Amino acid sequence: MSAENRRILIIDDERPILLTLEALLGRHGYQPETAATAAYGLKVLKSSSPSLVLLDLQLPDADGLQMLEQIKREHPETQVIILTAHDSLNNAIESIKRGAYHFISKPYAPEELLSLVEKALEKQSLLKETEQLRQKTQQLEKRLEIAETRLAPVFKSKVMQEIHGLIGAMAPSEANVLITGESGVGKEVIANVIHTRSRRADKPMVKLNCAAFPQQMIESELFGYVKGAFTGAMNDFPGMIAEASGSTLFLDEISEMPPELQTRFLRVLQEREYRPLGSTKTLKADFRVVAATNRPISQALADNRLRADLYYRLNTFQIEIPPLRERREDIPPLVTSFLKRFSQQLGKPEPEIAPEAFQKLLEYGWPGNVRELQNSIEYAVVLARQNVISVKELPAEVQLPVALQNVERNTPPTNGGAQNLDDLERNAILQALAQCHGNKKKAAQVLGIQRPTLYNKMKRYAIEL
Repeated sequence: MSAENRRILIIDDERPILLTLEALLGRHGYQPETAATAAYGLKVLKSSSPSLVLLDLQLPDADGLQMLEQIKREHPETQVIILTAHDSLNNAIESIKRGAYHFISKPYAPEELLSLVEKALEKQSLLKETEQLRQKTQQLEKRLEIAETRLAPVFKSKVMQEIHGLIGAMAPSEANVLITGESGVGKEVIANVIHTRSRRADKPMVKLNCAAFPQQMIESELFGYVKGAFTGAMNDFPGMIAEASGSTLFLDEISEMPPELQTRFLRVLQEREYRPLGSTKTLKADFRVVAATNRPISQALADNRLRADLYYRLNTFQIEIPPLRERREDIPPLVTSFLKRFSQQLGKPEPEIAPEAFQKLLEYGWPGNVRELQNSIEYAVVLARQNVISVKELPAEVQLPVALQNVERNTPPTNGGAQNLDDLERNAILQALAQCHGNKKKAAQVLGIQRPTLYNKMKRYAIEL
């Protein structure tokens, strides 16, 4: 039983009773506090939150039964034992009806009182554990609801529905997971859903972005260190592996981890133990790993950015998230979700999207994937007037004609990878038009030619805006 659970408040107007009970409870390891009036007793209740109250029915400033009602109303988890010389049957029945744990008359047998105190505190402890479990369950349900809400909009495409099914099957296991896909496709969202549906969801997922730290710092962040392990190590630092004990460790951009550190981390996965930097003590490692990379696996392996042995250890399940441009049917539900989220955050009515603006969203290539779409909708919601998002409220790059989006992709390949003069000229025109957001007059000025000349060249190269 914790020290916090051994606090007992005695409310009685007879000083000899207070002193006797205080001494008795103190000898048996409890932490008693005393109050000679109801008013002072309520102050102690608020300040120290005792687990149990021993309450007399005859108080100088309040009726004991009314005091009992107030205690159970304001501190429902606190147990109350009525301890009084007025031991009528009516008082006993009324006390139990109003929430008392038990009723005992004076003079009392110390053994009987101590037995009741122990049982009352056990009940209080069970009630507290039940409430904590209820709150934890609600938190987990809320986290799962949030994770599902953020992922649910993308389930319109067949590929994301298949990913959802795979997550449902493997999330409760302890299997390692490797998530791949371009930057911005939602790898961390998928990792969150996996963790939230796992058996480790009662603890928060621990995240380490391997690309966010200098290479010499990743090892200390991951493994931790002891005081004096290196210059600047002024205190012990447990590290991410220790923090993720009993939970999930999410390693984002795993291919950015130094190769020699990958070897050491592989050993942790194999042996389930590790040593912090500067320590001679071996610690147990109890975590599930979910890793992610935006590099194509074949390229990462070929460039020795990802060790093959670590890859095979991580690749129990691999989830490849395709770019948004390859699953455009997911754009409408994502737009709907983001509109709702950012409107609520800004306290604005949810705006409508004009048909021509919505068409722009569907046509745009989204090189930044879901993250770019999310930022674009937030931008548009902030700028929206009269509860409508028109084309002019969209980011400039989304407003561009399709022909000017990602102009470097529009350059046709030539023999041997070289570009002829026509290729170069066409690409220069496209880049100028993209730079000027389709304004032909400004594009002609950038190119140093007259507008009629630009029109003729656009016609020659079949550039239509």
